[in-house]
Amino acid sequence: MTQPIIAILRGLTPADALDVGQALIDSGIDRIEVPLNSPDPLESIRLMSTSFAGQAIIGAGTVLTVEDVARVADAGGRMIVSPNTNPEVIRETRRRGLESYPGVFTATECFAAIQAGATGLKLFPADQAGLGTLRALRAVLPKDISVYAVGGVGPSNFADWFAAGAQGFGIGSSLYKPGDSAEVVAKRAREMVAALPA
Repeated sequence: MTQPIIAILRGLTPADALDVGQALIDSGIDRIEVPLNSPDPLESIRLMSTSFAGQAIIGAGTVLTVEDVARVADAGGRMIVSPNTNPEVIRETRRRGLESYPGVFTATECFAAIQAGATGLKLFPADQAGLGTLRALRAVLPKDISVYAVGGVGPSNFADWFAAGAQGFGIGSSLYKPGDSAEVVAKRAREMVAALPA
């Protein structure tokens, strides 16, 4: 990954997918998630997966079922992000050779996700969990498992989350809102990348 950011493009339409995706890639953000509650998300994933093959990892967010995993895989997606820990979804994701980032909030969920084969963990909502929760979790989690803070994180507190043990971030509305132009997204993405600690 060029930068430790997963862009969450909730509300993206297929018509905007390629321009917005290119703007992110040009800014150094090469992990892109289209939540499944967006308009025609599988078509956006298909378009970006085809056009940006070898340049970016495209996937889906808000993935709740094994059937969703299959549909995303068929569309060319390579990353599955969920708001929750569902071992069946994680196992199916890994069986298909895709990256799995389930949502976790407790130690029990973290270890259930790891046991099921998660690639990394999504601490969500991070602002509600807080830095203290992440520090406590990192003390017991395997060193080689990445934790992404998602929800209420941004340039003003990147350094604090890194210090607490985060390896990266999922960034949604502060990076992209439905209808935003590629130029607006590019500007925000550049600012976001510039704010990452060296």
